[in-house]
Amino acid sequence: MINITLPDGSQRPFDHPVTVGDVAASIGAGLAKAALAGKVDGKLVDTSFEIDHDANLAIITEKSPEALDILRHSTAHLLAQATQRLFPDTQVTIGPVIDNGFYYDFARKTPFTPDDLDKIEAEMKKIVAEALPVQRSVMAKDDAIKFFKDKGEVYKAQIIDEIIPPGEVISLYGQGDWIDLCRGPHVPNTNKLRAFKLMKVAGAYWRGDSKNEMLQRVYGTAWLNDKDLKSYLTQLEEAEKRDHRKIAKQLDLFHLQEEAPGLVFWHPKGWSIWQVVEQYMRRVYRETGYGEVKAPQVLDVTLWKKSGHWDNYKDNMFFTESEKRTYALKPMNCPGHVQIFNHGLHSYRDLPIRYGEFGGCHRNEPSGALHGILRVRGFTQDDGHIFCTEDQIESEVTAFHAQAMKVYADFGFTDVQLKIALRPEPRLGDDATWDKAENALRSALRAAGVAWQELPGEGAFYGPKIEYHLKDAIGRTWQLGTMQVDFMMPERLGAEYVDEHSQRRHPVMLHRAIVGSMERFIGILIEHHTGAFPAWLAPVQAVVMNITDAQAGYVAEVVADLQKQGFRAEADTRNEKIGYKIREHTLQKVPYLLVVGDREKEQGQVSVRTRAGEDLGTMTAPDFAGRLRAGT
Repeated sequence: MINITLPDGSQRPFDHPVTVGDVAASIGAGLAKAALAGKVDGKLVDTSFEIDHDANLAIITEKSPEALDILRHSTAHLLAQATQRLFPDTQVTIGPVIDNGFYYDFARKTPFTPDDLDKIEAEMKKIVAEALPVQRSVMAKDDAIKFFKDKGEVYKAQIIDEIIPPGEVISLYGQGDWIDLCRGPHVPNTNKLRAFKLMKVAGAYWRGDSKNEMLQRVYGTAWLNDKDLKSYLTQLEEAEKRDHRKIAKQLDLFHLQEEAPGLVFWHPKGWSIWQVVEQYMRRVYRETGYGEVKAPQVLDVTLWKKSGHWDNYKDNMFFTESEKRTYALKPMNCPGHVQIFNHGLHSYRDLPIRYGEFGGCHRNEPSGALHGILRVRGFTQDDGHIFCTEDQIESEVTAFHAQAMKVYADFGFTDVQLKIALRPEPRLGDDATWDKAENALRSALRAAGVAWQELPGEGAFYGPKIEYHLKDAIGRTWQLGTMQVDFMMPERLGAEYVDEHSQRRHPVMLHRAIVGSMERFIGILIEHHTGAFPAWLAPVQAVVMNITDAQAGYVAEVVADLQKQGFRAEADTRNEKIGYKIREHTLQKVPYLLVVGDREKEQGQVSVRTRAGEDLGTMTAPDFAGRLRAGT
């Protein structure tokens, strides 16, 4: 007798081995039709997987969180099958799931064209209509190598030969007359794949190595239904309009150039936004008990070896030499902050000690990964570190959480999700220490009364972390702030304090950042607001314009007075029509446009309109300043 335990705790007995599909059918015809896969004792399997022992089983349907990845993986196979039907001389290589979709790398002498993608997509829809069963089979390694070589699939044969361990059974998936190497699982039938679109073609080196041949990578997206697909495509169109690089060029904020890959040239208006963000965060530091510090940009590699960065991060670091010593540009600020803590002996009464720094960091990111100011090689972090006792972790983390949520709301982000990234491989320290660190974060979030998701294997090498994921104006999610618990680095770098028993102990080090990389955060702000920043953040808050030359002097007075009060105001006294000037500054997304004619000059007033075209009427310059100060 085999007992199958379902997620609700109920059991279904069977007197013989059964497949996942059989169990679904025994529950109901509707579930059997909806089943995409199964999860047996926590492992994802096909609906054809046979269960021959007592087991826990969950039936995967479109409502399951795992469903989308399975659909996308199966759609990648659909793409490969359609491509080889239309272009038989094409070899397939790999086709993984990625964020929002999938891709497949093909070896083909002739480049794919946009028309080819249309033809392939049409062929994919034909295969869906054919409702081909998707069937798993197995083969010995040597037999699989020969099988793919005989088919002319030298890349598949190479994958099996070099990656699959000797003696391991090879898993294959076929649909109709097409078959591919794959671990699965996959949907039971091609008719489950209904909402997809091919997006673009790009180049990709075989196995990611520039020494190897160039392949053609076809990207696609797949969703549960047409509504979700349409929503995603609409989001892409909106994202294109919001591209921070285009807006930065339009508003003259910054630029990048080949002579400094991954590094930013900030223009006056862009640097104005930077300064507003930095000064805002500096106030947050002061109000929440952080002492602002500044550590060196370049440190001897011996320090990075002690900290653990050398073993875990050296491939991403920049190095330089002087007088036969090797130095590294800091990729992170934490070892420098430990040196500041170590400069003097601290009592337990001094803790917690909080340091904050706008620290410049450099990381040797691959050139292909660079993307505007969202992914750069040189960046500045609003970085902070808290040195505390174990008993203080919970209160410090909950205080940070409240602080971070207020900051995000002030910048216009109100939909925030929390995740805890758990121990990775490789990592420092033993499991007991990681248990303690991970449980400390869970306890703090419970105390804050918030829900969270857990991400196994995604923590930093020295400790777990809370991640703050913010949803922007068009529904995209960005990971920004972090709070990390670190028991390792203080010990490795000799940080100590004297406890209440006059014993020396290592403090716990909390790594925290709210906006993270300043460059990336500003890029996100640009896209979130489409360059139309709230008045308090805008590089130019108000432009004062004259109708004729007779008001030029008054315009200068109004602007000078606003600037003395700390507002970012500019004058436009060009000999141009007022309509032209209004249109130009509206396109520049200036929040307030102030028009001055003879009447306004005589009455000491300004006529105020917004960039959205709203007429706010006339008011005195002091009244407008009050409005600007209040942020309305």
